[in-house]
Amino acid sequence: MHRQRNLVVMVTLAAAAATTPAWGQAAVPSAGPAGSGTQSAASVPDFSGIWAHLTFPDVEPPLSGAGPVRNLSRVTIEVARTLAPYNGAAAAGASPNGVSNISELVGDFTNPILKSGAAEVVKQHGELSKKNKPYPTPSNQCWPGGVPFVFWNIGMQMLQQKHEVTFLYANDYDVRHVHMNSAHPEHVTPSWYGDSVGHYEGDTLVIDTVGIKVGPFAMVDMYGTPHTEALHVVERYRLLDYESANESEDRGENENFRLLVSDTGLARNPNYRGPGLLLEFTVEDPGVFTAPWSARITYRRPLGSWPEFVCAESTRDYVGRTIDLPHADKPDF
Repeated sequence: MHRQRNLVVMVTLAAAAATTPAWGQAAVPSAGPAGSGTQSAASVPDFSGIWAHLTFPDVEPPLSGAGPVRNLSRVTIEVARTLAPYNGAAAAGASPNGVSNISELVGDFTNPILKSGAAEVVKQHGELSKKNKPYPTPSNQCWPGGVPFVFWNIGMQMLQQKHEVTFLYANDYDVRHVHMNSAHPEHVTPSWYGDSVGHYEGDTLVIDTVGIKVGPFAMVDMYGTPHTEALHVVERYRLLDYESANESEDRGENENFRLLVSDTGLARNPNYRGPGLLLEFTVEDPGVFTAPWSARITYRRPLGSWPEFVCAESTRDYVGRTIDLPHADKPDF
């Protein structure tokens, strides 16, 4: 039986009341620890705590160079304002092309980063979506998503220790472990989130991940873009001051669907004036992509506490459409 999560947006959810504390590319760069050394505890930037990016499903394009697959299905800013829980506050700079249509995910299969086979896979997923037929993804099938698919999670929590950084993601408590100042094993056994090693470069946390397992629903985004076991992802995290975080977030929200509250209860905090967290990541996979590409995500401190949220069987998808589940006309007992 298909298993389905209540994803993304639920109109009936109200924003949580409690606040979290304020906390005061042509080629993929090498992110291994060689020559990087270790920083003193006093100089390590503090990324710890709960973060959220309240847009779906798209990440932000890079400032320049090759970028991710985007949604061809758009809605005007006027229509977006009618779709709860979009709050429309960033409408002034909205793209004339409209914002991403969260109820119809049609990946741009003409993106030049895609090799022909991958482009066909993305196109097939989009055709299903245009027919109002949900297609399986790791998240709606209750499977681990891998990197960078897992970045779709609205909520993320980072735990920093001397020898390890742990990432918690709000949906299903997906967990990643990053080994600090270590090298990848000579032979990496593929796993759902791969082998991740990291180090600090000044104010930036750099993470290098390889060995990501190819499962039955393997994809790097919500549009079905596939990957192979050659997938290599480099992440760079750094804090942004309040104004810079606003500018970075607004860039993405000009085209992305903006959420007021997520299905996990994390919500926008209009009173937060502290720093934001910028994730810039680069992806390469010679079996799927013609060249490395990059994207960005801007995180802010949200309202709400860490949720309890698990995947469960359902007869409907994340926007309430009935799923064509196997059934019998007569009981089999």
